[in-house]
Amino acid sequence: MGRMNFRQVEVFKAIMTAGSVTDAARLLHVSVPAISQVLSHTESQLGFPLFERIKGRLHPTTEAHRLYSEVELVYQGVQRIDRLAHQLAQRRHGLISVISSPSIGQMLVPLAISYFQSGNPDVRVHFRCLSHDLLKEHLLTRQTEIGVSILPVDHPNLHTIPIARGRIMLICPPQHPLAGKDAISLTDLLPYPLITYPPDTPFGARVGKWFATANASPNSAMEVGSPQNACALVHVGAGIALVDEFSIQSWSKASFVSRPLLDAPTVIADLVYLRTEPLSPMADAFVRALRSVLLQRGLSLAIEDDEAVSAP
Repeated sequence: MGRMNFRQVEVFKAIMTAGSVTDAARLLHVSVPAISQVLSHTESQLGFPLFERIKGRLHPTTEAHRLYSEVELVYQGVQRIDRLAHQLAQRRHGLISVISSPSIGQMLVPLAISYFQSGNPDVRVHFRCLSHDLLKEHLLTRQTEIGVSILPVDHPNLHTIPIARGRIMLICPPQHPLAGKDAISLTDLLPYPLITYPPDTPFGARVGKWFATANASPNSAMEVGSPQNACALVHVGAGIALVDEFSIQSWSKASFVSRPLLDAPTVIADLVYLRTEPLSPMADAFVRALRSVLLQRGLSLAIEDDEAVSAP
């Protein structure tokens, strides 16, 4: 009583998805009597009906709806396993997968990928920009091999290595009063409204903490979701903003100027990967390409030892 084998789960899902026994049989490439027999046996084995027969049509019971939500979770897990198996097979035949924070992923990581592929034309690259939480999830579930994040990624199963240091910068239109200064103090900013970030986001919290050192808070004119959004708004003359130095790399032809902030916190870009799995030779080659790009773009490296990259 109360047990289902995988075949029964498969048939149940097919009926729920297709809406009828006939369509479920077509979906699974079996006969209608075969589906009916499995369904009948399943309901008998469970001890309760999964469907009500009303005017020749099947209507899922309350129990069926609850069961289906769990079945969907199982199938999503199976699909993740299938994708992972496919990626692992591809990795053995020349594939690396990279994910990054949006700030460093808009320009710097794509430049590194291009540099890497020029020397490794037969290696396929999978690349995505992800939010902080999704980046961590993809690494922990082995959906990707290496991540690059400008936000701390804390987890006992993940290894992080600083690779670059960036500054928080002010960006403003060239005609703005602050554009004439070589460096901007927190006091300089107080009279001017800023494009800001939600205080419960990592970057917003970092900016808020800096203002708190002077018992002040940002004078918010508008709020955006990311430094890239802020760059776009300043580019079209909508205001001034504080952004990380990595984001500015994507805006070399923007209609704004950038100025360093005095005593502002440093933004660290980290390499992130599973602690139990040292990077593959191809991933090591990508890291070297990324470090070359960072040097070419005038960003300071946080590590200097190539061998440190692969250390478990």
